[in-house]
Amino acid sequence: MRLSKLDIKRINLNDIDENYSAQDILMKLGELYQFESGIYGYGNIWSKLQRNIEDIIIDELDKADCIQVDFPKLQPRKIWDQSDRWNTYTKENDIMFTVDNNLGEYGLAPTAEECATIFGSNRLPSYKNLPTTYYQIGEKFRKEIRARGYLFRPRTFTMMDAYSFDTSEENLHKTFDKMHDVYMNIFKRIGINIVPVVSDGGTMGGRVSEEFQAITKLGEDIILYDEENNVGLNKEVLDFEDKETFLKAFGISNIENLKEYNSVELGNNFELGTKYSDSMKLYYIDENGENKPYYMGCYGIGLGRIVACLLENNVIKNEKGIRGFSIPYNVAPYKIQIIYSDQNKEVAEKLYKHLLDNKISAIIDDRENLNIGNRINDVYVLGTPKMIILGNKFDGDNYEIEDAKTNQKISTNFENIVGELKNEK
Repeated sequence: MRLSKLDIKRINLNDIDENYSAQDILMKLGELYQFESGIYGYGNIWSKLQRNIEDIIIDELDKADCIQVDFPKLQPRKIWDQSDRWNTYTKENDIMFTVDNNLGEYGLAPTAEECATIFGSNRLPSYKNLPTTYYQIGEKFRKEIRARGYLFRPRTFTMMDAYSFDTSEENLHKTFDKMHDVYMNIFKRIGINIVPVVSDGGTMGGRVSEEFQAITKLGEDIILYDEENNVGLNKEVLDFEDKETFLKAFGISNIENLKEYNSVELGNNFELGTKYSDSMKLYYIDENGENKPYYMGCYGIGLGRIVACLLENNVIKNEKGIRGFSIPYNVAPYKIQIIYSDQNKEVAEKLYKHLLDNKISAIIDDRENLNIGNRINDVYVLGTPKMIILGNKFDGDNYEIEDAKTNQKISTNFENIVGELKNEK
């Protein structure tokens, strides 16, 4: 990407939100735009980073034999009446945005259990078709009373939601455990340390739920965590009358070993059982020719919240305050930023073409009338993990690849630059 085409604004790093620094930087650059509280438009950096995370999620789900689909975002009231959740989502909890016109009543999807159950029953008429898990990635809508934390709690957001269909509670448990492993692989590849914790099923309808929490001072949740065994629970579980059921489900026998942390929920899995199959009267035919309810699970990951967490976890500060952030190399939309002085423009263009030809995503800072210092500062506000500076000290042979976060440098020649970058993690 040519930086002259991005049209980023000049910003004052002394005027950055200390709590949500990375997102505020992108907001001030114009790379994140708030149309209204909780409703955002996304620029090049955010969009490409989210796409890289999507690719990891898709890869892991596909390896687990999950099937990608797409359900409607605008959903008719009648399917929510089938599950008896319309009033729950529009009146009791007031979560769903609704549309009422001469065509009827509709809701903008906050989730998709109803659509998934109807879709599944049409595709999975027999026990021979089970187990099956469908997933989609798309926008969701929720009427947050107080949107806050930028993309930590917005009103529209991108979500991966999956729905599993099994023939029995035992088989549902197996699928649930399988999806746990899939999630842990996803977060490991993205580069976020995750604590799986016990929680409540809430309005989704399941009683046993597993949240995937990232420990951060920015988090609104409070978890109790046993670091040695990597198990925990949402603190709210201790207020349940049947809390022992939840603790037992996740193998927690002694809460004395648990320490309290602030965290943010990045994913949540639910064992729904037969709630939707029974309430919507949608069944499969078993080996004896009888109608039986599907045992279902649902599984969600918030992509916008993952991006926000990644950015905020990688804010860079120095003795003067906030300098910017550095996106982890493995998911960064652009791996390296090329900075050059006027006399090295031709060399920089040759390097830029060489990197693109070898599938290394790069930014070349081709803007005019900026000094080297200002160009380096913009490496940090764009989150590019690596940089090459072709300044007055460049000798024409030795290229220094500098890590934006650690400032460590690797010296190499033109022929070996691609190899060095492809070896980065």
